[in-house]
Amino acid sequence: MNNKFPADFLWGTATAAHQVEGNNTNSDFWVMENVPDTVFAEPSGDAIDHYHRYPEDIALLAGLGFNSYRFSVEWARVEPEDGRFSTAALNHYRRMLEACHAHGLKPVVTYHHFTSPRWLISQGGWQNMATAEKFARYAGKVTQHLGDLVEAVCTINEVNIPRMAALLWMKDQADGGFFFQQAAAALHTTADKFAPFMFAGTTFARDVILAAHHQAREAIKAERPSLPVGLTIAMADMQALPGGEAARDQMRREVQDVFLEAASQDDFVGVQTYTRERYGVEGALDPEEGVELTQMGYEYWPEAIGATLRRAYEVAGVPLMVTENGIGATDDSRRLAYYQTALQCVADCLQSGLDVRGYFAWSAFDNFEWMLGYEPTFGLVAVDRATQQRSVKPSARWLGQVARGNGW
Repeated sequence: MNNKFPADFLWGTATAAHQVEGNNTNSDFWVMENVPDTVFAEPSGDAIDHYHRYPEDIALLAGLGFNSYRFSVEWARVEPEDGRFSTAALNHYRRMLEACHAHGLKPVVTYHHFTSPRWLISQGGWQNMATAEKFARYAGKVTQHLGDLVEAVCTINEVNIPRMAALLWMKDQADGGFFFQQAAAALHTTADKFAPFMFAGTTFARDVILAAHHQAREAIKAERPSLPVGLTIAMADMQALPGGEAARDQMRREVQDVFLEAASQDDFVGVQTYTRERYGVEGALDPEEGVELTQMGYEYWPEAIGATLRRAYEVAGVPLMVTENGIGATDDSRRLAYYQTALQCVADCLQSGLDVRGYFAWSAFDNFEWMLGYEPTFGLVAVDRATQQRSVKPSARWLGQVARGNGW
């Protein structure tokens, strides 16, 4: 096979600040990880110390052959208190952007990747419509300080993940038990008003999140009208078994289409895909007996990215980027095979006329996987957390070669 990609195609890897930087002590997640009855397997701690090691890490990614890097700015660092912005934190992220440019990487920057400042949660978090205005204020300030060095902005990572969690994963854990009570108290609120992003799964919180995106887009455009702005959406390939079409369509409407329609005026949509979901008459089904599973417990299904790109384009009708795609696996040969199949699907989408402008592998490094701690390994680069030594995996070298040749 001989697949060539558009000349200006972005080839990159992705990270999120909290998962790699370490010691994000002013964020809501840091608090949640450290209460006595936490639902987190372990605290993030030093993570992989990307906050200090970014010069070597960025050089490493560029050396592998990538031409872009997607990372996030941490709101809790930039605005540690309501209305008080840290120039030192903004300058840190400016130095990261300068390092990207020095190594030929075009930076795609996410302004919110799950974590929020502690003070925001004490004010009602993502169940308070005032959060939309505060996020837009923050987005404007970041763009004013950093926008001249940014290739594109993703306002909010996976805007639909709280709704997905509420409807698919945590529908029987609405009160959160002792964890919610302890975390809420530590964040100076009450369990009934406890609304960090990932636990904000109500329809009202959905409206807050979408309002935050739209107001942030306006604030960004006010600073830099030509800067491309979009959001990212978690999308599984939602397949219906005979009789399961109605259940699939109802869930797809709730967790995908509403958000895709809200992005129809954006410059792009970031599609983030890992697997497929199957639906029967009663709703979502577990994976079939005997199929290959990833470390996350879902099915190994690299073909999903082709289906989700087509769905995103059908509903949103705007240019697309694959802003996350990959698997958690101990066997790197399965990761390499996953990327080979997934990229063929992306190439097929391009050949059929879809406007896909970039592909970002998740993740650049083995890192903190939220509630599951450090056990799942999504990275192209392994990290020994005792020594922080980086080790490049074969999948990274293969994907870097594809990036360097802009195809294969």
